[in-house]
Amino acid sequence: MTDSTETITGPQRCGTVAIVGKPNVGKSTLLNALVGQKISITSRKAQTTRHRITGIHNADHTQFIFVDTPGFQTAHGNALNRSLNKTVLGAVGDVDLVLFVVNAGSFAEADAKVLALLSKNIPCILVANKLDKVNQRHEIAQWLQEMQEKHAFAELMPMSAKNTKDIQRLLVQCEKYLPEQAWWYTADELTDRSEKFLVSEMIREKLFRLTGDELPYTSTVVIDKFTEEPGKTVSRMVRVAATIIVERDGHKAMVIGEGGERLKQIGTLARQELEKLMDAKVFLELWVKVRSGWADDEARVRSFGYE
Repeated sequence: MTDSTETITGPQRCGTVAIVGKPNVGKSTLLNALVGQKISITSRKAQTTRHRITGIHNADHTQFIFVDTPGFQTAHGNALNRSLNKTVLGAVGDVDLVLFVVNAGSFAEADAKVLALLSKNIPCILVANKLDKVNQRHEIAQWLQEMQEKHAFAELMPMSAKNTKDIQRLLVQCEKYLPEQAWWYTADELTDRSEKFLVSEMIREKLFRLTGDELPYTSTVVIDKFTEEPGKTVSRMVRVAATIIVERDGHKAMVIGEGGERLKQIGTLARQELEKLMDAKVFLELWVKVRSGWADDEARVRSFGYE
């Protein structure tokens, strides 16, 4: 990481890299590993990433600007998924490099649909993720050859996003495709998203972590209040009031839990992680409201912050 006070000499490189793939192939985990800090939420539940999130990594003379995208949705055609798919299409058409993420050794119809969106004019690296989960390693070589026949990939990278050496190798490969130009962001910036946005993402991650597959992915989080004040014993104090939006009364009961225990747990875990991320004392109040059919309502999808 380049120190923000350092003067950078020599030619600088700077460019955008889109991370694309079907839901649940590890795109957000990869983004967090490439940036070196958690800025995108991760969960076992498919479709946790809802927005285009920019993460920034600076190394020597190069600034990598990573764009995480929602997993391209083919299962449901509601207003929320139309908005998510528009975000994916916008991201892949306007970058210097694409990382196409698939599960190593696997290529399903959902992967093919994402691959079909990619431009032949933008270099693309095949990231065969979760290599640690593959038992028959010798079969990967044959599979990689088959993948190269499906698309003219600039590089093939079998790897695991959880392996630090693999992440370093991927950064070296990415660097070659970024243009020589001045950096867009200062050396200490990690993301172009606001703290308010990151708060809503963190709450949503804990919501999905603690409800498992019981809660539909259409649940969302809206920040009602975000204020900052100087603390008496700490340098920063942030007060947040947020509402978890669900589609049914049954979902509301599930999120609140017996005696309010689950909601309390969601709040505690989110608050602890936010205090580390923001280097502040955080006071977090959470409510749960039912808004039936919001994911099918274009106006409401927009009002909840989706493009």
